[in-house]
Amino acid sequence: MRYKILYGCTLLVTILIAAIPGAAQKGADRSPMPGARNEDRIAKEVRHELVMLPYYGVFDNLAFRVNGSTVTLLGQVRLPALKNDAGNVVKRIEGVERVDNQIQVLPLSPMDDGIRRAEFRAIYSEPALEKYAFGAVPPIHIIVDNGRVTLEGVVDSEADKNLVGLRANGVPGVFSVTNNLRVESR
Repeated sequence: MRYKILYGCTLLVTILIAAIPGAAQKGADRSPMPGARNEDRIAKEVRHELVMLPYYGVFDNLAFRVNGSTVTLLGQVRLPALKNDAGNVVKRIEGVERVDNQIQVLPLSPMDDGIRRAEFRAIYSEPALEKYAFGAVPPIHIIVDNGRVTLEGVVDSEADKNLVGLRANGVPGVFSVTNNLRVESR
């Protein structure tokens, strides 16, 4: 059983390195200019460092933008320590001179914690969506802010995106659901 969990975690980390929401890959429009190559390298390292953060989970959303030697961190997290850790690991990346940490720390709320658990069960217990549940950090992120749910991440098809939205909307006590999932083939 432990080996299956370890294998699943390893597989998910590999998938997530290419799928952090908001982390656009620039491989298709690579420029021969040294600055563009440096931005690509920084983006790849930032993506890797964020995925490897120990407290990063399905209820957090981390994104970033690279502009020259400046990295802007975006998203929402449950723990203030995760915001600080994200800023600290990015500062240590070679070539990064400035980090603009705009990550929002979500308010502490027992009601939101209950909604997070209910949303997780509603989404990941659906047999058609089980494939997304494997690994340490599933690709569908559930952000709950004062009863409002935002879904971030990637899915394989428009049907999966719609099914996730449908399941999320069926959870009692939720004021609204915003489905920002992106459809990407893996």
